[in-house]
Amino acid sequence: MKLVESILTKNPCYTAGRKITVKGLMLHSVGCPQPSASVFVKNWNSASYSSACVHGFIDGNDGTVYQTLPWDHRGWHCGSGSKGSGNNTHIGVEMCEPACIKYTGGANFTCSDTATAKAVAQRTYQAAVELFAMLCEKYGLDPLADGVVISHKEGCARGIASNHGDPEHLWTQLGLPYTMSTFRAAVKAAMGGSTAPSGVSGTKIMGVAVATAEQMQTYLKAKNPAVAQSVLDMVPLYLSEGAAEGVRGDIAFAQSCLETGNFGFAGSAVTLDQNNFCGMGVTANGMKGNSFSTPQLGIRAQVQHLKAYASTEPLKGECIDPRFKYVVRGCAEVVEWLGQKENPQGKGWATGAGYGEKIVTILKAILAAAGGAAPAPAAVPFTVKVSIPDLRIRSGPGTDTAATGKFTGVGVFTITEVKDGPGSAKSWGRLKSGAGWISLDYAQKI
Repeated sequence: MKLVESILTKNPCYTAGRKITVKGLMLHSVGCPQPSASVFVKNWNSASYSSACVHGFIDGNDGTVYQTLPWDHRGWHCGSGSKGSGNNTHIGVEMCEPACIKYTGGANFTCSDTATAKAVAQRTYQAAVELFAMLCEKYGLDPLADGVVISHKEGCARGIASNHGDPEHLWTQLGLPYTMSTFRAAVKAAMGGSTAPSGVSGTKIMGVAVATAEQMQTYLKAKNPAVAQSVLDMVPLYLSEGAAEGVRGDIAFAQSCLETGNFGFAGSAVTLDQNNFCGMGVTANGMKGNSFSTPQLGIRAQVQHLKAYASTEPLKGECIDPRFKYVVRGCAEVVEWLGQKENPQGKGWATGAGYGEKIVTILKAILAAAGGAAPAPAAVPFTVKVSIPDLRIRSGPGTDTAATGKFTGVGVFTITEVKDGPGSAKSWGRLKSGAGWISLDYAQKI
């Protein structure tokens, strides 16, 4: 992310000098066909421009972030609602929009070049993910917590913003798979979930996967259109095997994409029939590496090997990783330390420079892929497994309904009804207990 400081020192909002205690972040979209952030910066930096002022703009042409207010300065970005104003609590950031759209009334528009428009929206979305991850880390915010990371539209529904439909209107009408739920999940993933003990920020290997199987398959088909159907069929195994050991399965999949050349195996030391998708046992040039009888066992061994690096906790299942015993346990809690050159102890999975960063780059591309919005299950009742302790229960199907103040905890639950609603890419499920509704984004059907 490229960040340029362009403070609007002449804008009356800036000269008012009011500060806030930052409690959240609000995402906006400019609502006009202008991809250039510099145009807004120039026009808004005037003593006569007293109608609005935001903390930043994201350029649609290259994704550059222009910071236009100090982050803890009170902005004029969302107006107010029945419960007050998000200006008092939230940082506001505007994403620029494609030049090839034309508004026809309200939040509706036509588009003369869908491919270009999608590219602009994808660019601003990814830059916004990185910016919000940085700000969440800066202010100690959890992007998955209720009301922390919201859109202008969601702010209106919560009674703290004026009646706008951005930015969801842009994503929906361009046919993009983005929702605020996928956005929050991507921000969380970009943060890495936590910080390494030494104070080095990184992407934790242990934890709950953020990407869906559909996103991983979509990414892979885009990178390798000739990928074997058998490979696509085994993608969900990364999530189930990862969950069994508390390892992020989407990270394991991203690593496999790197090691196998997106399962094309060009230049790879291993072949598809070995069921070895991470180069395990290839410790020198010319070595073929380990082989496993099934794809599931190969993925399980990879997950176990990642756990060996990321944790000192014992395996929950039988060890089938032939190289588990050779790892210095817990020497690489974050993906960025899987490369020996970047690892503080000089340990790691691979010797090549930037190995972990390459995996993180792939992971981010996966999270930006289509497939985050999976269709709801066709029939009820069904059971789901929840692997996080703080899945919020709501009174209805959507973040626009009241939270009950209770959480599911980790466990298996029965869903008796499914409905679409804001704040969930996979729809909402009603708990059989009658406690309320949960987002199915964080529940795995079993």
